[in-house]
Amino acid sequence: MAVELHQLRTFEAVVRHRTVTDAAVALDRAPSSVSAQIRALERSLGVSLFERTPAGMRPTGAGERLLVWARRLLDQAEQARAEVAGRPRQVRLGALETIAATYVPRVLARLAERRPGVEVEVRPGVSRDDLMADVVAGRLEATLVLDTGDALGGLGFPAPPEPLTFLDVDAVPLALVAAPGHPLAGRHGLTPADLTGERLLVGAPNCSFRLAADRVLGPGPERVPAGAVPVMRSWAEHGLGVALLPEFGVASACESGTLARLDLPAPALSLRLVWRGDREDVPGLRDVLYAACA
Repeated sequence: MAVELHQLRTFEAVVRHRTVTDAAVALDRAPSSVSAQIRALERSLGVSLFERTPAGMRPTGAGERLLVWARRLLDQAEQARAEVAGRPRQVRLGALETIAATYVPRVLARLAERRPGVEVEVRPGVSRDDLMADVVAGRLEATLVLDTGDALGGLGFPAPPEPLTFLDVDAVPLALVAAPGHPLAGRHGLTPADLTGERLLVGAPNCSFRLAADRVLGPGPERVPAGAVPVMRSWAEHGLGVALLPEFGVASACESGTLARLDLPAPALSLRLVWRGDREDVPGLRDVLYAACA
């Protein structure tokens, strides 16, 4: 019995959603139909593809091997449809919202100039983990994240176990800022110890700038949850605390005098382009990599 593309789509959906019910909802099919397709695929291949566990359905070794081929074949099928229909090559690029607003336009401009036949669908997100999971699952070809160090997750977030590849494409400088009247404004040679007991405005626990603040400033400052970059900047302007923020988010406020940079150096973060190394042959992906690195 031949393996059919619709079976591979169903198989990939079950891997992604971990239950037949959730996969059926995503595919808009009945759970009985999803189960029947998985059983037919297992009979066709002569192997068991899933282990049924309390946490959901987990691919067996054979299932993991099939997953690599399934994603490759499904990609190629979509590419064939696009080419036959005369549609332009399209690459799905994820980015955190702050990055999508500041850095992605440069990538798109370079790509439009050098590879006008490639279209990029930008999908802004609020969760780094979700964006990387989408790359792993093939819902995105690549994503831009903020990180540091020699390995993915060096900033302090968990990296997926799948074989993700990355390239650092730009530096994102950071600045420790406060209202101009803050007691530390104007002091030179500050150290993290000088911030002990200060109110440090932070975002969500897994926020890149909060992770950076944890690395740079240590446990001394009192963490005050504030929100996204614009919220932290506004609160800092109103004297509600200090904040470690990207230079692009505070430059205009520092120039206008509503914020002051504190004299405590912070290493820049890396703008990191992440993709699956085993999917580099997706049409258009290498063009995006080239444009991002220029």
